[in-house]
Amino acid sequence: MRKSGILMHITSLPGPYGVGTMGKNAYAFLEFLHKSGQQSWQMLPLTPTGFGDSPYQSCSAYAGNPYLIDLDTLVRQHLLKKEELLAVDWGDDDTRVDFGKLYNGRTPILKLAYSRFRNDQALNAFIKKNASWLNDYALFMALKETHGFAPWFQWEEELKTRDPEALEAQRQALAEPIRFYCFVQYLFFRQWTALRKKAEEYGIELIGDVPIYVPYDSVEVWKDPQLFQLDEQLTPTAVAGCPPDAFTADGQLWGNPLYRWDVLEKTGYKWWIDRLAAAGKLFDVVRLDHFRGFEAYWAVPYGDENARGGKWVKGPGMSFVDALKKNLPDLDFIAEDLGFLTQEVLDLRDDSGYPGMKVLEFAFDSMEPSEYRPHTYTANTVCYTGTHDNMTMRQWFEEASEEAVKVAVDYMTLTKKEGYVWGTIRTAMSSVSNRAIVQMQDYLNLGAEARMNFPGKPSGNWTWRAKKGYLTGSLAARILELSQRYDRCKKA
Repeated sequence: MRKSGILMHITSLPGPYGVGTMGKNAYAFLEFLHKSGQQSWQMLPLTPTGFGDSPYQSCSAYAGNPYLIDLDTLVRQHLLKKEELLAVDWGDDDTRVDFGKLYNGRTPILKLAYSRFRNDQALNAFIKKNASWLNDYALFMALKETHGFAPWFQWEEELKTRDPEALEAQRQALAEPIRFYCFVQYLFFRQWTALRKKAEEYGIELIGDVPIYVPYDSVEVWKDPQLFQLDEQLTPTAVAGCPPDAFTADGQLWGNPLYRWDVLEKTGYKWWIDRLAAAGKLFDVVRLDHFRGFEAYWAVPYGDENARGGKWVKGPGMSFVDALKKNLPDLDFIAEDLGFLTQEVLDLRDDSGYPGMKVLEFAFDSMEPSEYRPHTYTANTVCYTGTHDNMTMRQWFEEASEEAVKVAVDYMTLTKKEGYVWGTIRTAMSSVSNRAIVQMQDYLNLGAEARMNFPGKPSGNWTWRAKKGYLTGSLAARILELSQRYDRCKKA
């Protein structure tokens, strides 16, 4: 069945306390999706944010982001008082996430809630159920706190190298901080489970991202250094990035440690299978970030100042995909097949059977033939107006070249009366792609101020939030009409 949905990260929802959460505004968004005939809610990774406040640079591949925990729910559960929340400085702009204020305000509030928590039986059961990842994560966070949040590779040698006796001594010495970090995860997953249940009741699938890489300063690299390209001193030998292109002369230097795919293959890719199985408990569909990296990845010597000195190295290819199909047969994937694509990457995507991404913003920048123009699509694709890494559609029309805009207007038969942005949304909806996903910013006709991420920009990303009252009945009706017109939902 043809489907359509909206791309909107939870942090972008409106509400008090500085950031969107899994509270009443998330439920209101689900209701809006239902009323507007949408069957998909796509969001960014739910793991804790890291360097640059990015959800793609998380210290854990399994943990939930504490910022997403709804604090009003904790008030109703008598773990917090309303006046305590109002006393915290969460920032003075409700259309932006102030990550600095959030970082300073969240942990003390959650520690206050923990001090009042009495349901040890429920917490113990949660810890036991999630022991495979939670024990190391909670210890990691407690150790980071005692080390002033310095990265693990700057800790004492016995902790850096995970000496068993040293770790056990710290587990005992830090028993209470460790239990606090388990409590935070208990809150997150309890709220997420409730939200996902409501999505199921509405018949809405949740689409989430799994970043291809994890940061150097992460539980995963600390716990399993043998799976990454590190030397004997546990220092990376090469790191991830993207080669120079027309937009970035130096390329993109991400800095994440690269995998030892030969070692992973010998284990049947167990580390990846476990990680994606966990994602499958959160989402109905998983978008595999940087899919081209499974065919070949850009390896940059550690210590280089930019990505120019990198080289292409072969990835695991179909061996990896076959392992996913064998071990996770019921989990749906989307291949994020953007960036520098070779025939080998396209072949891997096609051989995998995973739908690729078609981004309309990429379709009109040149008079050359483009596989992003809808007449070239197949049904096994996902059509986007733009993604979180792109301009909003309105910004694109304001900043693209006159020639590109003219090509777009002619191709999509756009008119001022309909509106160029709505005409682009119509084009996405009318495409043969089985799924059509539109950014919430595009439905709201927002400009550059609402862009979510600018790749390569070190700070100031991920901050956009919708204004209160953005979900109107007239907007829902217009989206519903478009969805019904192109058979993306049932007609009344």
